[in-house]
Amino acid sequence: MKRRLDAHDSSARYISYIVGFILSVLVTLAAYIVVVEQLWPTEVLVYIILAMAVVQLVVQSVFFLHIGRGNKWKLITYLFAVLIVLIIVVGSLWIMSNLNYNMMQMTPEQMELYMQQNEGI
Repeated sequence: MKRRLDAHDSSARYISYIVGFILSVLVTLAAYIVVVEQLWPTEVLVYIILAMAVVQLVVQSVFFLHIGRGNKWKLITYLFAVLIVLIIVVGSLWIMSNLNYNMMQMTPEQMELYMQQNEGI
């Protein structure tokens, strides 16, 4: 009896992989077609591609990493990793935006002079 349950579990896992693969390919092709055919203006395309990236992330997480099934610690660990990545990305964008704001008020000559005087370059 136990062997039969294992066989059912492994076949369900293979079906999950196949469905995940098909969905991943469909989302990838949809993103490719949307960009190549330029169906919307560039500003809208950015948000559409970001939305498709989120869909791709969910498909990969559910069908390949099996997040949300079984052990709750796997979900907590995954969410913590996502939080760390978000902190790094948002922090990097914030720093680059701040540097851009503070340095763009100078001409290139002024920026070079400032860096030579204050940074020792």
